[in-house]
Amino acid sequence: MHESPQLAEWIIEQTTDALIYADRAGDIRRWNAAATALFGFPASEALGQNLDLIIPEHLRAAHWAGFEAAMERGRLKLGGRPTLTRGLHKDGRKLYVEMTFALVCDSAGEAVGAVAMARDVTERTERERAARKAAQGGASAQV
Repeated sequence: MHESPQLAEWIIEQTTDALIYADRAGDIRRWNAAATALFGFPASEALGQNLDLIIPEHLRAAHWAGFEAAMERGRLKLGGRPTLTRGLHKDGRKLYVEMTFALVCDSAGEAVGAVAMARDVTERTERERAARKAAQGGASAQV
């Protein structure tokens, strides 16, 4: 079977989760169609921009501390496990986003950037929070 040289690009573009690759400086270098659907920025606006484009301001300091530490250590604190965080949509809305992260290393094992896969879990998260709040309200009403 002969693989097309474009196969990797087709995979990146057609995967249903948002795929974002940022270089060591935190500049966006890959941005697929699902990232556009999730965050509202077309690739033409996202590519070359800093990751702050999609990170709410109150989370930026923590994000950059973790990002820089991962680049220096060559490993991630979360070890690839999904994490729930907030993302920023082009229209200013804050989204609940489940993300997984991986370092991208060169042939010498040096981190050259990081890739994130993300999906919108805003509806599910808000539904779960409303259910917890209702359950707490019901419990306190019975006290």
